[in-house]
Amino acid sequence: MLETLKSDFLRLIETDGDGAFVTAVPGLHLSRASQRVMPNHRIYRPALCLVLQGEKSITLGDTTLNYGAMQALVVALEVPALGAIVKASRDEPYLGLTLEFDIGIMREVMSALEEPPLPTPSDQSAIFIQDVDEQLASCIDRILRLGDNPKAIPVLYPAIMREISYWLMTGPHAAELSRVAARDSHARRITDALRLLRQNFARAVRVEELAEAAGMSPSAFHKHFKDLTAMTPLQYQKQLRLLEARRLMQSSATNVAGAAYEVGYESASQFSREYARMFGAPPKRDVAQSEPSAAY
Repeated sequence: MLETLKSDFLRLIETDGDGAFVTAVPGLHLSRASQRVMPNHRIYRPALCLVLQGEKSITLGDTTLNYGAMQALVVALEVPALGAIVKASRDEPYLGLTLEFDIGIMREVMSALEEPPLPTPSDQSAIFIQDVDEQLASCIDRILRLGDNPKAIPVLYPAIMREISYWLMTGPHAAELSRVAARDSHARRITDALRLLRQNFARAVRVEELAEAAGMSPSAFHKHFKDLTAMTPLQYQKQLRLLEARRLMQSSATNVAGAAYEVGYESASQFSREYARMFGAPPKRDVAQSEPSAAY
């Protein structure tokens, strides 16, 4: 099945060049790299990230996970994380795909199960690695083939995503993943707070305000938030600000001071210090030597 997946993957991107490729299939993104890619901060949304060739790593807080061919990173909650391609070469380039979850379909599947999985306690991370078996691989291959038949996507995509959701919701990590679909789990409540934080990251947001959005006490919210995201709400907001500032400087003529103030910093010097700590170089140098973030 691996060779079939790689063949359909390569036919769909139609190039020997590196890059990130958007497809006609909703939420399906493909990546190819013929050399290692340095760690890059970005927002990971709920998705299945499968490696077909090469190896990748992701760092969330103090935890780093590595995964290779026929292994998938499963993201159950939107989190800023550090991703890198750690194994790739010209002869054997990294090949990977990301398939974003359809939460509505996942909920339908979960509610239809005779014995739906119970969400795990919130002290477990929102990301994990899962081996991809033959059943799940077959579904992913059919998703890839939909890219060749855009007219079939509206008809067949929902059915294939239901099947993918079924295998995941009945698989070895069903309990962890069910948190993304459960309507009243701690993870779903934290998601409501994350939405508020994303929409207001440029202003000071009090923990009490976030806790109210999540329907929790401030102390319980702080604990569940850190358990799931491996960072505090303040750290999460800081990463959102710095990621947005980097995007502004890469994609427009926004200068360092302008980007700093636009994302909520009152001091350009403090912004530069925290930016360099996160990205490994001061803003001007980092932007000069980097390209807009790709979906690697």
